[in-house]
Amino acid sequence: MKLESFGISDIGRKRQKNEDSFFINKDINLFIVADGMGGHAAGEKASKFAVEAINQFIEHTHAGEELTWPFAFDPRLSMIENRVKAAIHIAHKKIVEMAQEDFNLKGMATTVVTTLFDNGVLHIGHVGDSRAYLVRESKIIQLTTDHSWINEQLRCGIINAQQAKSHPFKNVVTRALGGPQELEVDMISEKLVTDDIILLCSDGLTSMVDDKDLATIVVTFRNDIEQAGKKLVELANSKGGNDNITIVLIHYMENDGK
Repeated sequence: MKLESFGISDIGRKRQKNEDSFFINKDINLFIVADGMGGHAAGEKASKFAVEAINQFIEHTHAGEELTWPFAFDPRLSMIENRVKAAIHIAHKKIVEMAQEDFNLKGMATTVVTTLFDNGVLHIGHVGDSRAYLVRESKIIQLTTDHSWINEQLRCGIINAQQAKSHPFKNVVTRALGGPQELEVDMISEKLVTDDIILLCSDGLTSMVDDKDLATIVVTFRNDIEQAGKKLVELANSKGGNDNITIVLIHYMENDGK
């Protein structure tokens, strides 16, 4: 297995600071995107704390270090899926504790989408409205389901897709790391085939660029994912750049690169 990856984060055209974070650990095939929220610098800190805490736990468990399992082991999931899920719960706990200790961080939270590759299988842990997509041949498939107020209204048929685009609550998430509710993490596993491309992104991309255009750019530049990532940022900014834009692209190939 060979993975080529590229990450980019851009402030966009409307925000004063970038509250997104991403993390790429090529040694253990771990890739993370987080979109922070909160006053002052809290959102920026929440996303940074999240990706660092997730990486640290995944690294420790990858190395086989002795440690007490921090949360109840879910027998329905594999060991690697439990590792991803536990890492996200640890990040959530850390964010909650830090917000309690520092008044300036009160209310901070973050979305996260975490992917860990193992033996040709992509394992995804997901909270919030940052997304994971699979681009296979010329088709794009959204692997994650947004944990957002808008998505719940769409699924119930209360509003339609056109209304969702301009709804004042379109950025309200229903799950987040650091939130007051008990954290629920969605886990997804996907068997990959040669030449698949995984796109992880914050909603600063998907709120500006539709899935069809995402697929067109990724497919056009599939042999140069750095160029694909930069083109996606350019397109989101050309359409308004209303939010921070963060992208991680991973190209799955055979060992010889063909």
